Amino acid sequence: MKHAIRKVLLLSFAGVFATTCQSTLTTAVAQSSSSSAVGAQITVTATSSQKVITGAPDRFTGSVRVQSLFDAKEPIRSSGGQVTFQPGARSAWHTHPLGQILIVTDGIGWIQQWGGPVQVIRKGDVVWIPAGVKHWHGATSTTTMTHIAIQEALNGKVVDWMEKVSDEQYSGPTQVSR
Repeated sequence: MKHAIRKVLLLSFAGVFATTCQSTLTTAVAQSSSSSAVGAQITVTATSSQKVITGAPDRFTGSVRVQSLFDAKEPIRSSGGQVTFQPGARSAWHTHPLGQILIVTDGIGWIQQWGGPVQVIRKGDVVWIPAGVKHWHGATSTTTMTHIAIQEALNGKVVDWMEKVSDEQYSGPTQVSR
């Protein structure tokens, strides 16, 4: 009996060890081939060359500044931007086909998922919005808020814009404080 248990444990360990080694080897080979790609070079994009626009009135309420940080370029499908909302400014309701990550870099803001309470977000917070979740985000009524938004494209599309957030929705359900 002890011998059988020992044999099962040994075989289990061997299987886990082999799987781990294979995974590590695969990762190492991938990193090696990608890090030694012929002609590949690091790209630095100066702030002065990054496009800055005013948030489109059909997508935002209030004063919003959008700075494109990076666009999706094959094979990468991620893009990112820095968005600054003045007090009372917010996005329209929208979804992302593959989700979105927000990193709050300054101020205090609000975010709301359709049907849920308004939540407070603060400098340093990281927000994960799952794929297809209808939501909005923006500044509070009295403070500015800046975040970096990162999302991936699906068939070339990163966002589906919907209706604007009404004043009633914006000042709606009790905010969740932390």
